[in-house]
This record gives sequence, C-alpha cells and structure tokens, in this order.
Amino acid sequence: MTTARRKPYGVKGAPYGFLLPAAILFVLFFALPIGYALWLSLHKVQVKGLGLGSGARKEVWAGLRNYTDALTDSELVDGALRVAGYGAIVVPVMLGLALLLALMLDADKVRLAPFTRLAIFLPYAIPGVVAAMLWGFLYLPDVSPFYFVLDKLGMPQPNLLDGGPLYFALSNIAVWGGTGFNMIVIYTALQAIPAEVYEAAKLDGATPLQTALRIKIPMVAPSLVLTFFFSIIATLQVFSEPTTLKPLTNSVSTTWSPLMKVYRDAFGAGDIYAAAAEAVIIAVVTLILSFGFLRAANSRTKQEEAR
Repeated sequence: MTTARRKPYGVKGAPYGFLLPAAILFVLFFALPIGYALWLSLHKVQVKGLGLGSGARKEVWAGLRNYTDALTDSELVDGALRVAGYGAIVVPVMLGLALLLALMLDADKVRLAPFTRLAIFLPYAIPGVVAAMLWGFLYLPDVSPFYFVLDKLGMPQPNLLDGGPLYFALSNIAVWGGTGFNMIVIYTALQAIPAEVYEAAKLDGATPLQTALRIKIPMVAPSLVLTFFFSIIATLQVFSEPTTLKPLTNSVSTTWSPLMKVYRDAFGAGDIYAAAAEAVIIAVVTLILSFGFLRAANSRTKQEEAR
C-alpha cells in the first residue's frame, strides 16, 4: 500500500513570505513618501484674515497651480542652468579621469596596483559634507596653505569662491570624490575581458595604445554607460557641496541648485506644497533624461550588433 506524498505545508507561499519584508519596506519608505509628495503638490494653504485662530488656515485643492508656478519661477530655472553648467564640467572630466586611471592600472607591469587603487578610491569613502568642508578650507585665502605658497612666490591668487571660478571649485570637489568609484567600475569591467583577446591582439602586432583604443574601451562601453548614468543623476541632485560652501561666500545663494531651492521653500519659507511640486518636477526631469539616455545607448548597441 502506497501513500501519496504530501507537499510541505506553505511551500507555494514561501517566495511571497521572503518578499514580504522587502515589499513592506518599499511601501513604507518609497511608495508612500512619493504618493504623499504628489498629494501635497496638488494642494495649498488658504489663509483667512490674519491667519490666527482655529480654521483660519485651511488646506484646499490647488490642481496644477503649484506646478505652473514652479515652471515659471526664475529662481528654479536659473538654478537648473547653473547645475547644467556644473554638470558640463563634472561629468566629462570625472569619467575621462576614471577611464584613464582604469586603463593605466590595467596595463602590464604596474607597480603598487592595489595601493594605487585604494588611494584613488579612498576619497569616495569620505562623506560629501566632510569633503566640501575640507576643500572649503583650502579655498579660503586667509587659511589655505596654497594661497600662502602663491603669496611667497609672488604669483596671482585667484578667488575660487566667486564668479566663474566657483563652478570649477565645486566641480573639483565632485571630481575628487567620484572619480574613484567610477574607476573601480570600469577597472572591474577591464579585468573581466578574457586574456585570449589580449593574446590575439599581441599576435596581430597591436601596440598597448591600439589595444586600449580598439579593444579595451569598446568592450567596457556598458560600464561607461552605467557610470555616465549614475553621474547624471548625481549631478542633478547636487546639494551638499554648494550648501556647505555657502557660509564661505556670497556667490552661493539659497537657490543655487534646484534641490537647494526645494529645501529653502520647504524649511525656510514653510511652503511644503510648492516644495513638493518642485521636487516632483526634478524627479520627472531626472527620469526623462535617464530613460532617454538609456534608450539611446541601447538602440546604438543594437545597431552595432546588427552590423
């Protein structure tokens, strides 16, 4: 007499049980805040009289009024233009240095490669606020050792915290902190290239420069796309560097970047409804730019594979 084998109790529901904690955290700390921000962006406060007493301040439906006000706000537009100029410096310089350093570390007979990788990556481990404070100290003419040396040598001492040089001062902080992370991503992709590819290139008489330009860089193109994607997102969300340097110069306003304006409106002016609309606009712009770039990169990859 044979008995039917019973399936262990709850096997079918086990995957859902494992996913449940992550789903709860996603809803609580991601989906609900986004939904609440959207809800706030469609409302405003209506004040009656002097705004004193119960019922004097009432939350009412505003529709798209907060969005139209944000899109026509010159401070938000000017902040977006400043971030665009900042990104035009940061992204190409940072990725160019990361690619160059990764190629140099991947070359044959490199001495102290582990120490060099750690030294290049180490600035990424320093928090952005700490890095901005460090560089802010070096930018101040009265306390910077660099300005002291320039003064002793009789050389000009540029003010890096005023006007156009401010963009390069802020960009330098981002490049110093982000190059190491991007270098590690690209270097890891280089290490994954099969050794047979390099051996075939040597047999064909390819020089190290030709190998780098015609083999290494094309094969790590997906990593370059990934690092460019991350760099664009980080650039659009720049906040800690200009906020930290703001007490050191009058050239950095409270609305220097779009996120700084969101912070000012929410916690300085107390208008969380306008700030929510501005935050939603920034998120949508980031999503559109990221999706557009990834789609263009994927279409180009498919065209190259079809050839």
